[in-house]
Formats: sequence, C-alpha cells, structure tokens
Amino acid sequence: MLKSDRTFTGCQAFRKIDKIRVKTVFIWLFLLIYILNHQVNAQIEPNESYRLKNPISVAYLKKNIRKQSPRLLLNKQAEDNLKKKLESDPVIQNVYKAIKLNAEAVFEKPIINLDIPMEERSQNNQLDISRDLLHRIGAMAMVYRMEKDPKMLERINQEVIAACNFPSWFPKHFLDVAEMSLGIALAIDWTAGDLPASTIELAKKSLVEKGIEPSWPDDGRPGPFYGHSNWNQVCNGGMVAASIAVAEYAPELAAKTLSRALDGMPNALDKYGPDGVYPEGATYWRYGTSFTVTTAAMFESAFGTDFGIYEYPGFKESAIFRLLAVAPSGLVYNFADSGERSGSNGDITLAWFASKTGNKRYFEKDQFMNPPEEMGELSRLAGPALVWMAQYEEKGDVIVPTAWKGDGDNPVVFFTGEENDPNKYYFGGKGGSGSVSHGNMDGGSFVFELYGLRWSVDPGNTGRYGRIERTGFGLWDRDQDGDRWKLLNKGNFGHSTISVNNQLHRVDGKAAIIDFKAGENPEATIDLSPTFDGQLKSATRRFVKDGPASLLIEDDIELSEETELITWQLITQADVQIVDGGAILSQEGKQVKLENLSHPDLTVSVISLYPPPMYIDTMKEGLKRLEIRIPAWTIESEKTKIRVRLVGM
Repeated sequence: MLKSDRTFTGCQAFRKIDKIRVKTVFIWLFLLIYILNHQVNAQIEPNESYRLKNPISVAYLKKNIRKQSPRLLLNKQAEDNLKKKLESDPVIQNVYKAIKLNAEAVFEKPIINLDIPMEERSQNNQLDISRDLLHRIGAMAMVYRMEKDPKMLERINQEVIAACNFPSWFPKHFLDVAEMSLGIALAIDWTAGDLPASTIELAKKSLVEKGIEPSWPDDGRPGPFYGHSNWNQVCNGGMVAASIAVAEYAPELAAKTLSRALDGMPNALDKYGPDGVYPEGATYWRYGTSFTVTTAAMFESAFGTDFGIYEYPGFKESAIFRLLAVAPSGLVYNFADSGERSGSNGDITLAWFASKTGNKRYFEKDQFMNPPEEMGELSRLAGPALVWMAQYEEKGDVIVPTAWKGDGDNPVVFFTGEENDPNKYYFGGKGGSGSVSHGNMDGGSFVFELYGLRWSVDPGNTGRYGRIERTGFGLWDRDQDGDRWKLLNKGNFGHSTISVNNQLHRVDGKAAIIDFKAGENPEATIDLSPTFDGQLKSATRRFVKDGPASLLIEDDIELSEETELITWQLITQADVQIVDGGAILSQEGKQVKLENLSHPDLTVSVISLYPPPMYIDTMKEGLKRLEIRIPAWTIESEKTKIRVRLVGM
C-alpha cells in the first residue's frame, strides 16, 4: 500500500469516528430535550395522574344504567328521601314552597317561543330562551313529581312540544343547546312516561337531532367539550342529561357522548387546582360548578357513581374559595367577569358540597328560610337542587381560615377577621393575567373592606354582554391591543394596582404569589415582573395585615431603560379629602385614611370615573381613581419602594 493510500484510509477512519461522535452528541441532545419537555409538560398538567374513571361503552351503558325513570338526579331512593324530608324538614318545605310559586308563575306567561323580547343584557343567541325553558321545567317537573298535578303535566307537555319544534337549539352558541337539552331531558325523565307517547318520541328525537348530533360536527372539531372554561362544564352537562334520557333510544350515540364527557371534563376540572380557586371568579364558579355538580348527581342517580368528580383534586376545596369570596358586606370579591352581588336566597351549588360533607357552613340555612313569596325567581336549577339539599345531614362545621392563599391560573389571597370581628376586616388580592378565560388586566389588584363597607373596589362585570356586542365592540378580543382592554373594568386603569408609562399590562404576563404567611399578621407577596415585561426590570407587591383595621401595600420596583412613570392606583367609591401625606376616604359616617408612607411629598390625585370613559362601560356612582404618580427621573439608583397603608379611623 502506498503512503498516500494509508493516509487516505486513516482519514476515512477519523471521519467515521467524527460521525459517530456527532451522532452520539445529537442523540444525547435529543434525550435532553425530551426529558426537559417531559418535565415542563408534567408541570403544565399537574393532575395528569388523576383522571375521571371512564368505563363507558355500549355494553356498559346497557348493563349498568338504571332502567326505570326517574334516573336524572332523582331515583327511587333519592325520591323517597325527598318526600320524607318534605314531611319533616322546615328548610326543604320552605324551598319547595318557593319552587311551587315559580312553577305556578309559568302559567302567567305564554308558552315558550322564539319571539320573547330581547333584554338589554341578552346576547344575539337563544341562551335566555333555553334558560327560561330550563327554569320552567325545573320548577314544574319537581312539583309534578311530588304532587302529580295534571295541570302541571299538561303545561310541561305544551312547553316540550313548543321547544322541540324550534328550527334549532342554536348550536353555533352551544350553551343554548346544552341548557335546552337539560330542560327537555328533565321533562321526560321526571314525568316518567306520563306525557303522551307522541311527545316523548318528539322529545327523544329532538334530543338526538337538535341536541347530541350537533355536538359531533362533521369536521371533527372538539368544540367546547374539551375546553378549559365553564363552557366545558355546561355543554358536557347538557349532553350527559340528553344521553341518559335517550340511552335506549340511541345507545351508540349516548355511549360515545357520555364517554366524551368523562374524557373532556378533566380539562375544566384541572382549573380548580391546586387549591380550589376558580379562575373565572365567583360568579362563574356558581355557573360552571352548578352544572358540574348536576352532572355528578346525574351520574350517581343513573349509574350509582360520579366516576370521580367529587374527588377531583381542587374541586371539593373550591367550596372554601366560594365562602371566602363573599365579604362581610355581602359583596363578592368580583374579579374577572364576576358580578358584585352574592344573592339572598341561599347558594344551591354550595349546598351540594354540604350534602357531601355535612358541613353546616356550606348550607346557608337562614337564607333558604327566607319567606317563599320574597324569594322571587329562583335559579333555573333550584328544582334539581332540592334533591341534593334533601340529602344534607349536618355532621359538623368546616373551619374557614382567616388567611388563605390559592394558586392556579388566577391566584388569589384572602385576609379576614375572626367570625365576630368588630372591624369586619376583609381583603382579597390577586395575581394572574388577562389571558385567563374572563380575565382582566388586574394583576396585583385588591379589594378591601372595613366596617362592612368596601373601600377599594373592583368595577366588576358589565352585566351587559349583549348590549356591548351589538355595538360591534370586540368584548372578547384579548390580544395585547384588543378592544376588551379599552373598557374600564377590563384594563389595568380600572383596578387598584400599578400602571407604568400609562401603558397596558402585558396580557400574557402572569403574576404569581411567591410568598405567603398566615398568622395574626398574615402577608402575601406577588411577583408582578411578568406583568410589566418591557416596562420594568422587576416588581413585587406585598400585602400585610399589619393591624386589626389596617392593610399595608408595599411595592418593590426596579426600573428599566423604558420606565418613565409609575402610577400607584386605588379605585374607590368613597368620598375623598386630600390631606398632607395622603387622603381620607369617607362613606356612611365611617372613615379610612390612605397614608402615603414612602412618598409623602407627592400629592394624591383624584380622577373621576363617573361617568366612565366609554358609554358602554361599567357605571358605578361616585367611582374614582386615586393616583400617586412617581416620575422615573425622581428615583435614585433605579430602585424604589412604594409603601401605602389603609387604616381605619
């Protein structure tokens, strides 16, 4: 072999070795990326280890479903128990009287139709009509089930025929289909064969053709059934009711729809984790959770199991969140798109948790004992709820913490006084981001109460989705510069937080609770740095209950090159008097002082928000924004600490 040949052969050998090394490196890189992705995904799906049990098949359905009606919430055991309680339990008797008044009020209205005048708040769909039908059936079917009043049966028959003859149940807004389906399913199940055979046939045919089949679009889109919001809970609930009602009529369709519900519901149930905070706020907790507990109750009555819904991580803990979300004033901590009022008739959804635990704090007995004629129009699920209310047996009292923190997509923290606190202390603060379903740019915001009065307010929900949508305004446009953030109650300028450079918060910048301490002087720290990405280097907000009638808000801020102005904000409806070093807030003969501890030389400014900047915005009498404006050029070493105390006088 020539020397040159030996050299060539040697080079080939080295090249082979290099290729092997390169391949080895790529393999290790691939494995490293796979491991990192696996770890990240494990963090994103914290409840992956807990899924609902899903044994549903056609064979399982035929073997295990209860064969006799009623089987939706009511079965023989549940019905016997309810009738027994109607003879002996004053609460159940009282609520039933209110349900009966609602049922009798239906006879003063025309049969359900598509020409019902649209209210200001109504959206451009049939949802209000579907809800009206569910309310009518829920009340009348309960009364018929208990009393077998032929007048009720005849009116149920008329309502079912009318609704089933609608051209459609408006599948492009599937909440409408879901609530209508639940109403029709209850009607034929609770009347248990007493309706005319032609009506039962029409109802089952409609549940299939106008209810379940539209939930399986030809393009294969998953729709809301695998979503992460209240739509998942409501739409799956409606389809579960429909499927149970037509189990013998269309077993294959019913089985695959029930199976889909058990596969899809965890995507919404995950959002309660890890501690029970419902990210869409207290109002939507009632809506979404009410349909989930109804679904659980339907599964239990029809199959003898809820397939693991109650035990889903974070779900049962959400009852504590619901309790803490209502302040001593009766107002709700109304973050996200929540309303401000908690209602006066007792919470039927919370009562389901009472039936599971025996905790009397979950059963609002005094409110359930309001005079029936004063309860007005009840929840459309009041009839079904009476079934689980009758299953409540007191076994003790849950301890509600005076300092509580819940993580998740929209983390919140609460500080309260003891049960008989003379100051009626209440604080609710939050992190999160505007990218959450029904979310706002309100990271770092808070509500604060003393003496049963709210001093720092959240403007809350508009309550008029339809009116806003009909103007062409993009209410659900959640892009960084979307229409949604132009509304006072959606963008950061309408919340008690910080704004930088008069700019919006980062819509996807999630603020997390990074520290929490309970005890006599509880505190919580929220990392707001992602909220101000591109505006500040870093920002944290610390809340401290530093006295029985005071709240300290402490912000640590590091400026970036882009920082020009920092604005500390408080939203209030109180009367305001500017004084040296802060302001005095007054309402109903009570006062709270705002102490500007860190920047006493800067005068507090008052900006009226009544009327609000846009005519479609939230109207709250006397609403105003208090501001402490700190120019960046006045800050040394690019760091500052803003310290403000709210203290009762």
